[in-house]
Amino acid sequence: MSTPIFLPLIDPSGSTLLPSLALLGPLLIPAGLLRAVLPTLPAQAKYYVQAENSDEELISLLDAGALRIVVSLPQFKQLDGQVPKERLIVKLNEEELASVKEVAEQVTGIYVVSATAHTAKSLGLSNIDVFLQHPSPSPAGLLEAIKSSRPSSYVIPTEILAASPKSTSTHLSIPEAFLAPIVSDRPDGLFPTIVSSSTHSSKPLGLVYSSKESVAEAILTQKGVYQSRKHGLWRKGETSGAVQELVSVGLDCDSDALVFNVVQHGSGFCHLPQSTCFGGWSGLAKLEDTLNSRLASAPEGSYTKRLFTDEKLLRSKIMEEAEELCDAQTKEEVAFEAADLVYFALARCISKGVSLQDVEKALDKKSLKVTRRKGDAKPKWEAKINGEPIKPESKPTEPVPKAFPEVDDSRIKMRTAQLNQLNAEEQKKLLLRPVLNSLAMIDKVKPIVERVRKEGDAGLKAMTKQFDRADLSSNVMLPPFATPSENELPPDVKKAIDVAYENVKTFHVAQNEKEPLVVETMPGVVCSRFARPISRVGVYVPGGTAILPSTAIMLGVPAQVAGCKTIVMATPPRPDGSISPEVLYVAKLVGVTCILKAGGAQAVGAMAYGTEEVPKVDKIFGPGNQWVTAAKMLVQNDTDALVAIDMPAGPSEVLVIADHTANPIFVASDLLSQAEHGTDSQVVLVAINLTSQHLADIEEQIDIQAKALPRVAIAREAIKKSVIVLVDNEKEAIDFSNEYAPEHLILHLEDAEGAVKSIDNAGSVFVGAFSPESCGDYASGTNHTLPTNGFARQFSGVNTLSFQKHITSQLVSGDGLRVLGPSVVRLAEREGLEAHANAVRVRLAELSKA
Repeated sequence: MSTPIFLPLIDPSGSTLLPSLALLGPLLIPAGLLRAVLPTLPAQAKYYVQAENSDEELISLLDAGALRIVVSLPQFKQLDGQVPKERLIVKLNEEELASVKEVAEQVTGIYVVSATAHTAKSLGLSNIDVFLQHPSPSPAGLLEAIKSSRPSSYVIPTEILAASPKSTSTHLSIPEAFLAPIVSDRPDGLFPTIVSSSTHSSKPLGLVYSSKESVAEAILTQKGVYQSRKHGLWRKGETSGAVQELVSVGLDCDSDALVFNVVQHGSGFCHLPQSTCFGGWSGLAKLEDTLNSRLASAPEGSYTKRLFTDEKLLRSKIMEEAEELCDAQTKEEVAFEAADLVYFALARCISKGVSLQDVEKALDKKSLKVTRRKGDAKPKWEAKINGEPIKPESKPTEPVPKAFPEVDDSRIKMRTAQLNQLNAEEQKKLLLRPVLNSLAMIDKVKPIVERVRKEGDAGLKAMTKQFDRADLSSNVMLPPFATPSENELPPDVKKAIDVAYENVKTFHVAQNEKEPLVVETMPGVVCSRFARPISRVGVYVPGGTAILPSTAIMLGVPAQVAGCKTIVMATPPRPDGSISPEVLYVAKLVGVTCILKAGGAQAVGAMAYGTEEVPKVDKIFGPGNQWVTAAKMLVQNDTDALVAIDMPAGPSEVLVIADHTANPIFVASDLLSQAEHGTDSQVVLVAINLTSQHLADIEEQIDIQAKALPRVAIAREAIKKSVIVLVDNEKEAIDFSNEYAPEHLILHLEDAEGAVKSIDNAGSVFVGAFSPESCGDYASGTNHTLPTNGFARQFSGVNTLSFQKHITSQLVSGDGLRVLGPSVVRLAEREGLEAHANAVRVRLAELSKA
């Protein structure tokens, strides 16, 4: 087995180090942190799970993707051979080392925690990975230990690691830890470095050289950085734009050569017009590039274009080629038919934004499973092979997540933590929640966005047909919009929309700046600041089968109030090409200038770059699924798009603070109103000195109310990951809330209004027993588009100013310049900007003549 150079042990404070650490090999994640850490990892990251003393089902950890699990000696004995030996690491303390040789025969890794400098040799072990952890290491001592301990590896907690080029007396530099055992046999001290593509594995991109300086910068920036033997540090793509995203860095068996696995962007790696320094791609890699190119540029009506837009045709071809492969007999026939099947199967993948890399990841994930299905064919295929009539399969009308049992009467219960009984590290864990990492999704949405950019309306129509099942002659609706009939929009629904619209508009009109800010900073020098609307904005309203007029109101009203000249509202069409009458009615109310009947990444791309029919916008607002979020992140970083987005997005969340006056029914309903959003919803109750009976009443209501919900399965999973934090007083509760920075904060307090003055970090605050979050979500007047994942520390929710920008001006009179000018000249001279100084001098000279 091959061990990493060092194994980072993740703690709650280590999230900022993960991008660099994930490049270097597996991470060691405590089982209790898995749910919080996994969503933040890059897609390619590999990990072990520290599962000793964990209540988690050990085999399920391996099935979920862990390469290996670290177990205690008692756990190892209980497993009794259920887990393959290559997936097990046993953790031993000093007293348990007497049994190390016996255990070593049944596993491929031993993890030793000891103040003694053990090595594989001193333990009498060979052909087995040895992981060492010193309880109180120093950075300098660790560097020396890593150099001398190979092939053993050191386990290093992230609390003593730093994403910096050099180590300090308290923290060990990640690049230095990686570079510690590396040696060079070259006179110049450089390391040969093979650069390979993470998306194409058929051949390497090229051979370059690295220095310790270039490796350190590559790890810290996650970019391809090398050492040119002629020109020094070489940051790939710095001038050409053909940058590389670094996916992983590895060593060869002798620790004297490196391999960089990268995602290559732009024109490519080689200076010649070819894919690699060893020629072009071949085989599957070449086919993938060809299909991606044809997805983007195949002319309408061509066979390839039909494969990407006609699902029935592609489905038929895959089934036809699969049958022909099954019928093939000779070696040549099997190879020929397999090639045809691979072609059409890969076309299916490309049409859905799936790369060969994604397929390889799926294969790797399947290979990690310990538990296996029986593997029999489905009944309809067995019947077909046996010549029996095929019975149609019954399917549920609504998809049921596999993780949820159809009937589950078990109690729906939150876990509980007493804040003052937790140490600093344990308190940090309570603040963790998943953070969206969209790098993998961005790669998936790139072909979709790029197709809209290149093909314009034709590409948009084709993808609307493909993804939204609507065959449209145009994706755009222009005003005047018809008022939906009473059959389409019942009067009571219309009235509810009107109430919400008026309240939201009233509150957002009040946010509008009435007059410019004017300040005379010194006699004759007048500075001002004034607001102007962003001219063209796009608002994304999720739709299709869903009906979300509330989102249309929350985004359309501030755009209207701010005075935006162009408001493009994007929403997926229904199969007949129409959009929901509720959203259409709101579009008319808020003065939308264009409705874009499209969803997903293609809608974001159309608004970001514009087409002949779709106006280009300057800023995009609105929620959406992971495709929409990734597309927004992609376009905001493209200087050609010149488009901004509203804010970072993540799972919805609520924090409720409750004291002895709180009504258990109300508290439970508030927690569940957030839990039903999704299984990743974040739900926290901070209970101030509540009696055990009061807590029991709240938990009883959570169970009763949740089981009455149609989305009970989703709520159940969200509640499993939620927590009740027990505190002694209101100050502790508010301090915890300010550190958590929730999207929604609900105050069930005796003096709820008085507590608001102490709230520093929150998206929106709901004050008192009769202010449920639902009011803010729909109709009270505040906006429901709010920062999540702790970003309430830095971001505001969407408001009128979100749709405006500020311009400053200054008016300097002659007398003002006489007073101000000498200071400006002196500062410009100090900075060496003589033209700046001269622009003032010539005016002062002219004034002196007067």
